[in-house]
Amino acid sequence: MAKLGVTRTAGGLRVIYSGALAALALATSGSALAQKVTPLFAADAPIDITITGPIRDVVRTAQRSTDPFPATLAANGETLPIQLSVRGHSRRMGGFCRFPPLRVAFVPKPGDTSLFDGQKDLKLVVHCQDSPKYEQYVLREYATYRLYNALTPESFRVRLVKASYIDEGKQVAQRWAYFIEDSSDVAKRLGRKEVEVPTMLPAAGLDPADAARVTLFEYMIGNLDWDINHNSEGVDCCHNSRLFGTTKESRTEITPVPYDFDYSGLVNTPYAVPPESVPVRSVRDRYYRGLCRHNAAIPQAVAELIAARPKMEAALQDIPQLDPKERADMLKFMGTFFDEVASPAKVQKLLDRCR
Repeated sequence: MAKLGVTRTAGGLRVIYSGALAALALATSGSALAQKVTPLFAADAPIDITITGPIRDVVRTAQRSTDPFPATLAANGETLPIQLSVRGHSRRMGGFCRFPPLRVAFVPKPGDTSLFDGQKDLKLVVHCQDSPKYEQYVLREYATYRLYNALTPESFRVRLVKASYIDEGKQVAQRWAYFIEDSSDVAKRLGRKEVEVPTMLPAAGLDPADAARVTLFEYMIGNLDWDINHNSEGVDCCHNSRLFGTTKESRTEITPVPYDFDYSGLVNTPYAVPPESVPVRSVRDRYYRGLCRHNAAIPQAVAELIAARPKMEAALQDIPQLDPKERADMLKFMGTFFDEVASPAKVQKLLDRCR
């Protein structure tokens, strides 16, 4: 006889079945989920894109202006008018990136048959410097998103692209880049609503299991550039995390979803440095930043990551554009995390350092 249980998830209630009902439940939920994925993020195969416009002006004015420039984007046999602008802060303003992160806005919106159907405004993560090494940093961060995808659907999907940039008939650069799923599409896919709160969300408002998962993943990748309930920069909560709830007004059982991993030890960019408030010398030195309120949920999150390790490692193997040496370094760095959390005593030491 089939057994029935109920648990809360980001999408509401999840019914747990055994036997034949389980297959039916999984098939039904999977097909419903797939219907909410926009065409661009419904597949993982890399695509070629060409952005044509005043690329040099976009780059030249990046530090002083985020004003958009008219341009076009060609991909998948179609050419679409876009507004191209720069975005972000550290990579745009820090002085170490010659090529700033980009934003692609579609005006007018793409048609129903377009690969970009449903897209309005997309982040494009690009190379910081025009060299093969920096291209690998892009791929390492792309791979980090894929790791979190392998861990949970409560994550930002990404689509790898080979981007060519054309200015006045000349190719300025051709490098790997990737689009990030818009947060509004994440919300639709999860059956949730994006929650916007000013600066600070009480830790009690976060779903403990979801918060613990984010915390432990950020620790695994050696990231210190995040916060799931606070933003010290004086803008809406939270730093490099988006919040999703049952409604826009939700203040409990909120799911944090992380993004922006280029300051992590796993990606290991040359410009990544620990915050001054954290007592480590390198982003390759992990430092636990979990909230004490979620300590009870950490052991289950440990078990979840350990169980997902083969799937996450397979995700890395499934990115042939990643140089084998870079992949090996990422696997080795992840391996030190799994060695650590295999010891209950060491997990307890993490919990003792909570904030």
